[in-house]
Amino acid sequence: MFYQVVSLVGASLILLAYGLNQRGRLTPDQVSYGLMNLIGSLLLLWVAVVDRQAGFVVVEAAWAAMSFIPLVRRRVSTPSGPSA
Repeated sequence: MFYQVVSLVGASLILLAYGLNQRGRLTPDQVSYGLMNLIGSLLLLWVAVVDRQAGFVVVEAAWAAMSFIPLVRRRVSTPSGPSA
């Protein structure tokens, strides 16, 4: 039951990000979009690993990587503030 709830939360986050993007309320370049996809995919990845579902592990690991990389790039390219 616990893993079902975790997987539903993960799927909901990914679908919510997608739905908000489709409605024009969230764009892929926003941090919240990337975080929703990353957290959702990591939750689904965890459940897939626990259930030993190799195909889903591959899909969710790729989804997490594709969500994580833009977040890191954004962080690296964003100035940390005024230099002293």
